[in-house]
Amino acid sequence: MTPEDLCTRAAASLRQVREERPKVHVLTNFVAMNVSANVLLAVGAIPSMTIDDTVIEEFVGSARSLVVNLGQLDPWRKISVPMAIAAANRLGRPWLLDPVKVDRSGRRLAFARMLMDLRPAVIRCNRDEVGTLEGAPGIVVAETGEVDHVTDGGRRFEMANGHPLMDRVTAMGCAASALTGAFLAVEADAFLATASAILIYGIAGEMAAEKAAGPGTFPAHLLDALYRIDIDDIRERAKVT
Repeated sequence: MTPEDLCTRAAASLRQVREERPKVHVLTNFVAMNVSANVLLAVGAIPSMTIDDTVIEEFVGSARSLVVNLGQLDPWRKISVPMAIAAANRLGRPWLLDPVKVDRSGRRLAFARMLMDLRPAVIRCNRDEVGTLEGAPGIVVAETGEVDHVTDGGRRFEMANGHPLMDRVTAMGCAASALTGAFLAVEADAFLATASAILIYGIAGEMAAEKAAGPGTFPAHLLDALYRIDIDDIRERAKVT
């Protein structure tokens, strides 16, 4: 697949998200909840975020994908996360693992490795985090940073979109994981879903930075950019190899 093909598929998946409005269940940390929910809403997806173990299986069942973020690994999430994943696997829902800060905590790393055995469709992480986790065949890995790398072990894309302001606002990476969950809900090919989401997120970041005065106004402009972005923006701005 060429970079031009990816742009076309990304635009098609974005259109599908906007038209179908898929539900995405996101288990994330308190810091990331607001921005992740708003990023999903900006592209047309419908977020839910409960961690209540008495209802979580129902919420996962009504969603089309699941995002598991380990940024706040408290006792309640240690119970609800495996339950949510079990429900997703039983129902055939794709799920993404965001192993936040596993490079900083041995216990968090051990928990993440246990979740890896439950076969996420995607791992979205940064360079420090990916270095502590061993990938597995068939799992898509998205390593985001100054240059984003997405691979399934065979296919690979590198994307150089994005803006430094994205590093000056909290939970931007967590929101990228949430956005990827929306694309997993409509695109059966997890590699293409992930590459599409990361590409669009980076381009939207550039569009937002052109209007933002700084990190305070950047998040609002990012939401506007995700709401407005179209195939012309994608084709004109994509930096993909």
